[in-house]
Amino acid sequence: MSQPFIQVKNLCYSYQDDDGREVPVLRDLTLDIHRGEYVVILGHNGSGKSTFAKLLNMILEANSGQILIDGKDITSPDMTDDDVFALRRKIGMVFQNPDNQLVATIVEEDIAFGPENLGLPSEEIRRRVDDALEAVGMTAYAGHEPHRLSGGQKQRIAIAGIIAMQPECMIFDESTAMLDPSGRRDVIKTIETLNRERDITVIAITHYMNEAARADRVIIINDGKVAMDGTPNEIFSQGERLAQYGLDVPQGTALIHRLRERGISLDGDCTTPEQCADTICAALAGKGEK
Repeated sequence: MSQPFIQVKNLCYSYQDDDGREVPVLRDLTLDIHRGEYVVILGHNGSGKSTFAKLLNMILEANSGQILIDGKDITSPDMTDDDVFALRRKIGMVFQNPDNQLVATIVEEDIAFGPENLGLPSEEIRRRVDDALEAVGMTAYAGHEPHRLSGGQKQRIAIAGIIAMQPECMIFDESTAMLDPSGRRDVIKTIETLNRERDITVIAITHYMNEAARADRVIIINDGKVAMDGTPNEIFSQGERLAQYGLDVPQGTALIHRLRERGISLDGDCTTPEQCADTICAALAGKGEK
């Protein structure tokens, strides 16, 4: 297997509380993420998952340990301002509140903001803006005012602004937390499209188990360390262990578990709603044949 795109080795981070005491957040965190993966990171509040995301983008600096991105040690004291700028072009970040990332009064101007700061020619900026709008399904809103859009639409515009920078990896830090169910579905569909059709490495931090079920891989962070790491099916089949970390399983998975506890025979993996529906339909079809 090729070298991991992101390598994290013995990463530690702590902050000082109001009394000046050191409060550990990450403790010897070690993990690899490969190019093109769709990884979801879960953990209870205060587990360190958002801190980890900010360390990857150098919003925060680690106390110790290493982060290598595409082979470059971003925790090295030799990192220059140009190195940090190059890193943030390579790894884009989308936050919880889209209003905090929208800077212009017209949608297409907002998306053009990043490429303009790169000093690109106007023809290239126009191409990137049009491409980013198409990628998030917002071409028809190019001339609209961002503040008049819905929450889900604003978040898609925020994502488009990152896409226009042509990153290799995108980090979504609770990016659906402030959205209604419809907005969440739109944003998740956009994330999946970016990963599967554009091969962008995706790291998504969320507390929605149904979103995690759609990823290639789920990592559980607890007490600043990796507690579990595997496919959604591997992780969500361990409901009792997840409960120890203050986490639940997706709603569909919980339903399947309850049906099995009542003696109903259901075969197959059950994490996404589609898998759960197929499992139940297959059981009903089998019953009908008898």
